[in-house]
Order: sequence, then C-alpha cells, then structure tokens
Amino acid sequence: MKTTGIYRLAAALMVSVGLVGTVQAHDVPRDGKEVRAILQTKQLPDVAHTKGLMLTVTYAPGQKSIPHLHPGSVFAYVVAGEVTSKLDDGAEITYKVGDSWYESPGMRHVVSRNASDTNPAKLLVVLLLPDGAQVSEPIPK
Repeated sequence: MKTTGIYRLAAALMVSVGLVGTVQAHDVPRDGKEVRAILQTKQLPDVAHTKGLMLTVTYAPGQKSIPHLHPGSVFAYVVAGEVTSKLDDGAEITYKVGDSWYESPGMRHVVSRNASDTNPAKLLVVLLLPDGAQVSEPIPK
C-alpha cells in the first residue's frame, strides 16, 4: 500500500486548520448530540478501498459522546476549547487548542467530552475509512 495518499491527507489537515476557525453560535449543538459537519470526502486513488473524510465535531458546554469506535484510522485536532479523551484502557487526557491525537482502527473511544461546562469545543477530524464503513459505531457490549 502506498502511503502517499496518507501524507496528502495529513497535509490537507494541516492546511485546513487555518480555514476552520473558531466555534460559531450556529455550530453549538442544541439537541443533546454533538454536531458533525462533513467538510470533504474523497475516495483515495492510491489507497485501495479507502476513503478520506474530513469533518468537524462540535460539543456544547459539558457535552459528551457515547462510547464508540471507528473502523478506520482517526487524526483529531482541537480547534476550539478543550476536549477530554480516553482510548481503550489508557488515561483520560485533556487536549487544548493546537493539540492532536491519533486513534488506530477499532480502538475503543470510551470518553470523548467537552472539558468545559461553560464554553463550546470543536475538533477537526480526518478519518481513513474502509469503503462502506460508518464514521463511528457504538462499542459492542
């Protein structure tokens, strides 16, 4: 498998960070679920059966995601606020603006929440997903 597509996707992530901006009032979730906004989807011609997906995830103050996993690789970057994350049996880590992390396919994302009870938070996320896969799935019981 060629890695050129992965490097291109990572470069797109770096460039797009400056384009995403801060959390706007209309981005803040109001129905109890985080807001996902797809920015770009692209079938990767040099990585067979894989698509790249770039999106933002916005959390209202104090909001959290249900425990989940992603069937593909995930690169996450905090563009606003602070986000607390825990992967598999690792420690909970609070990431601030400019921090990032990586999730291997199938890792259990047991904690993903806004670290603040007063300010919104926003992530820029790049996923490399197998064809036909959903962005995330609840953790099987």
